[in-house]
Amino acid sequence: MPPVDVNCLSAPAVRPYYVLVTGFGPFHRFTVNPSWLAVKPLHNTILNIDPPAEPSTIDDQLITAEADIHITRSIHLSTLQVPVTYEDVLSIVPGLHARPPIIPPTVDHDLPDIIPPPDGFDLIFHVGVTGRGPLRMERVGHKFGYNMKDATGCLAPIVRVTREESSNPNHGQSEPSMMERMERARLSGYDIEAPVDGTEPPKRGFGKGYETFPEEIYTDIDVEKLVHHLKKSGIDQIYSSLDAGHYLCDFIYYCSLAESKRATGKADKSTTKPLSTEEVTEAIKKSVIWLCGASKSTFPSA
Repeated sequence: MPPVDVNCLSAPAVRPYYVLVTGFGPFHRFTVNPSWLAVKPLHNTILNIDPPAEPSTIDDQLITAEADIHITRSIHLSTLQVPVTYEDVLSIVPGLHARPPIIPPTVDHDLPDIIPPPDGFDLIFHVGVTGRGPLRMERVGHKFGYNMKDATGCLAPIVRVTREESSNPNHGQSEPSMMERMERARLSGYDIEAPVDGTEPPKRGFGKGYETFPEEIYTDIDVEKLVHHLKKSGIDQIYSSLDAGHYLCDFIYYCSLAESKRATGKADKSTTKPLSTEEVTEAIKKSVIWLCGASKSTFPSA
């Protein structure tokens, strides 16, 4: 291979990553949702992925790390506040996965409206809030089991029960998981649908338009690897989770993963992680940089 005069080379133009980070709006006793407090400072910010330390190839020429060429890729962040309602999630999230995305006007008047990237978002990162404790990086979204009322007092849509399910005496709602019980305790001021006359409450979750999707959708992200990276970066209070609690965090996650499958034919590069504070904002930034930097090619637009 002939020697390369690096002084005659310029860094090639590289398309930036476009990332959307969502938080939730007011609900219950929170006039400002803690998840939005963590997400809001990221609006219209730009992060950069450091160039790799190992040698790179440009037009079949080997360029070492010592060369005076820095091929960086920027990450353009936008943020969106989503109301804590099932109806709004179902009306907003599908448009976020369109190309170009269909984005509602901002409800936070401190921020300008989002300019949709023509080719869609490369990554959608959902942030929610839960009780006190570590950050949870969610791995899976659930299709059914949404029996807690949202911020407007409404329940998730009723899902039509198949003939096979209706003939099964055990077709009712399963016992709530530990995380769901925690969500119910946290939302103690909100109503939870209860049995009437000894009968189980109706099945609620994703019905029309989502019939072909499975009961659980896992993210394509290597969550364990991401958690390990964040721990090495100094964010100790974080772990992976398989249960976002069957409330709005879980609902938006499943919806986003399903819509990504619908749009791209593969699982979404999006992830959900509850909790907040300035440390969460920093964790979001580090997560986004790792997710974008770990990709060997452009993400399928989410």
